[in-house]
Amino acid sequence: MRLSRRAVLGASLALPAAQALAAAPGLTLAGKFVQGSAVIGRTAPRAEITVDGQDMGKASTSGLFIVGYDRDAPRQSKISARTAEGTANHQAEIAPVDYDIQRVDGLPQETVTPQGEALLARIAAESARKQAGFASKVDADWFSDGFSMPLANFRVSGRFGGQRILNGTPSTPHYGADLAAPIGTPVLAPGKASVAFAETGLFYEGGLILLDHGQGLITAYLHMSKVEVTKGQVVDRGQRLGAVGMEGRATGPHLCWRMKWRARNCDPTLLVGVKAPTT
Repeated sequence: MRLSRRAVLGASLALPAAQALAAAPGLTLAGKFVQGSAVIGRTAPRAEITVDGQDMGKASTSGLFIVGYDRDAPRQSKISARTAEGTANHQAEIAPVDYDIQRVDGLPQETVTPQGEALLARIAAESARKQAGFASKVDADWFSDGFSMPLANFRVSGRFGGQRILNGTPSTPHYGADLAAPIGTPVLAPGKASVAFAETGLFYEGGLILLDHGQGLITAYLHMSKVEVTKGQVVDRGQRLGAVGMEGRATGPHLCWRMKWRARNCDPTLLVGVKAPTT
């Protein structure tokens, strides 16, 4: 059959119109946009996520993903979700945080400036094992309900992000929230997770547990007197992990609670009570 010029022209004009019916994925976010925070996003299932142009993997089969902002994150950030149908973008304004200056005295000097070949070799070996734990990336969205606090009763003895001065020597910032409580106080999982690391007797941390909540979101529990879970175990929210202690580099009984998203240091307390967007 021979088509008229009008029919051919109509068909060619119809093609872009049909393609235009394909919609970009939705993109909604929940959480605080401040330095050190983490936000939970919802988009199309398995959409490709980028943050400031960097590939950050895919959303879960439920369309959920997590984005963390470092202690010193810049003021602007662009989150994108891409599917075959199109791309959705969110331009975020990251509010700055004023951090404390924290002076900690009375530490054993060897924990501030460790020396000796054997000790340095021990620290290096422990660091390699910890980095393997931090590199865990379970394909899950167990962060979707946010966190609960890991201790039922505590006193905040150190805020996340404070500039540390140890025995009078300036050190790196403190990337945890210090929660003071008596030795033996139960430490509870703040949300469902897979245990990525669980050891006792570490030089700096004493008893240390790392939990993988999915997509590279790792929480850490330092200075524990007891570790009651094992690597590879899946724990639920509220399940006992162990007990508060003052092992490693510590001057009193407390839990140092930390969080990392990939290589970014985040404040775990800012994810307490956050819920994933419903739409």
